[in-house]
Amino acid sequence: MGTIIKVSGPVVVADQMEDARMYDVCRVAEERLIGEIIELRGDKAIIQVYEETAGLGPGDPVESTGKALSVELGPGMIESIYDGIQRPLDVIRDRIGPHIRRGIEQPGIDRKSQWEFQPTAKKGQKVVAGDFLGVVQEGPLVKHRVMVPVGVEGELKEIFSGTFTVEETIATVNETDIMMLQKWPVRKGRPYKDKLPPSSPLVTGQRIIDTFFPMAKGGTACCPGPFGSGKTVTQHQLAKWAEADIIFFVGCGERGNEMAEVLREFPELQDPKSGEPLMKRTILVANTSDMPVAAREASIYTGITLAEYFRDMGYDVALMADSTSRWAEALREISGRLEEMPGEEGYPAYLASRLAEFYERAGKVVTLGSEHREGSLSVIGAVSPPGGDFSEPVTQATLRITKAFWGLDARLAFARHFPAIDWLQSYSLYLDDVKDWWTQQVSEKWRSYRDEAMRILQEEAELEEIVRLVGVEALSTRDRLLLETAKSLREDFLHQNAYHDIDTYTSSQKQFAMMELILDLHHWAADAIERGVPFKGILELKEREEIAKLKFVPESEFPAALKDLRERINTKISTMKGGD
Repeated sequence: MGTIIKVSGPVVVADQMEDARMYDVCRVAEERLIGEIIELRGDKAIIQVYEETAGLGPGDPVESTGKALSVELGPGMIESIYDGIQRPLDVIRDRIGPHIRRGIEQPGIDRKSQWEFQPTAKKGQKVVAGDFLGVVQEGPLVKHRVMVPVGVEGELKEIFSGTFTVEETIATVNETDIMMLQKWPVRKGRPYKDKLPPSSPLVTGQRIIDTFFPMAKGGTACCPGPFGSGKTVTQHQLAKWAEADIIFFVGCGERGNEMAEVLREFPELQDPKSGEPLMKRTILVANTSDMPVAAREASIYTGITLAEYFRDMGYDVALMADSTSRWAEALREISGRLEEMPGEEGYPAYLASRLAEFYERAGKVVTLGSEHREGSLSVIGAVSPPGGDFSEPVTQATLRITKAFWGLDARLAFARHFPAIDWLQSYSLYLDDVKDWWTQQVSEKWRSYRDEAMRILQEEAELEEIVRLVGVEALSTRDRLLLETAKSLREDFLHQNAYHDIDTYTSSQKQFAMMELILDLHHWAADAIERGVPFKGILELKEREEIAKLKFVPESEFPAALKDLRERINTKISTMKGGD
């Protein structure tokens, strides 16, 4: 039992802590506030407290639990809304009302709920860590696979079927009783057999992402942008439509009204695969900007540890962290109170390594277990650089780690172009990794057409300066055609309405078909101009306006509408003659 000798915001110093260890969880003062040891100096322990420290003072008791900050894993997590240290906010609200009291204790998983356990392993079977013992149906969409805990292996002496709470024994391996409830320290990545190279895209239904700057399943992406550029809406879109089995959304230091919007929308949104509410396969970690700053630092570790657990079941999991800048600000504040030597812009010198530790836990892996099983964890982090300055430390450190960069531009947002991802700044290093998938599943022409579309947009940016100086009339016919095609790519393809019932999501096949039509029109028009057809005749084609309407055509009606429009455009252009 130690004693507080100093309080500095969320940081508390206690002496007489000789037996304490790094990252042990402590109970601070009479209210038993939750804290974690982040530094040891002799018998003194420096503790970051995850709750409001007002009223604490020297002499208050501190007790180390001897255990690391851990999350609870087991049935009952789906549809949960946790705070940064896995306290279920909806359960606490029902207990004490909308305001969380200090020192409130509530387990992450309900101990009283009964779950129907259906065994899949058999008595006498040899099992190792990661093997499935049985299945619990958690809601209509998720089969919760109960696994042999890490560190346990041997003969399955007993296995039961029926209805159990998470703390009741469901099996015995050698002499070890196994429950459905497991615990895992948040700062330690869950183990796996092997990490695999990415090979298939994480389809999001967002045209600029999937077609131009794809992200692989098990990959990492950075989505930086200034205030008002649409980071949160982009993150919401990814959470809603990403082709993943389980979705995690970590609201790290964001405004409370944005998290409230998520809580309102997700139960109402329909999962496109099952027709069930999207919340039936979603877990939220909410640590808003008015919550204690230290818990913000823990929230992304809590989220990614929960996500790894579902990855180990063989699921494809997607985690959105909004935003890692707020997490970095929490690191900076705590580092300042520890009087550590500051790095660039006051951030701690270990900022880049902490970010790397977080993003490196993403990946496509072969999970533990006697059977070959693959799972993936994809991580998308939003970054909020002050003033939209992408050269600031958090953005730069993140860019060195992640392989997809979706840079948001306030100018595009102010021009009402959404998503406001700047196609000239953004990039993806997964293009070669996902090329085979696109070739086999969609079209062999995907990469060549994608690269041609990017070239046209880049040439448009170069021509804009000339147009500003001498006007569009001074350009050659070829360049004027290129500007028209670039405009069509921007307005008819890249612009996407997140709030439109149909345009909010576009399948991979529809994405390619839309881009193919725009570029084929470019090729047909170029050939016609070579034959002497006046450029004015191309511009006056009424069918060009119908291309913009294709994105609002339902997927079921799209092939017929596309075929009809292609034939009409091709016929009209091919029959044009010089002088028309």
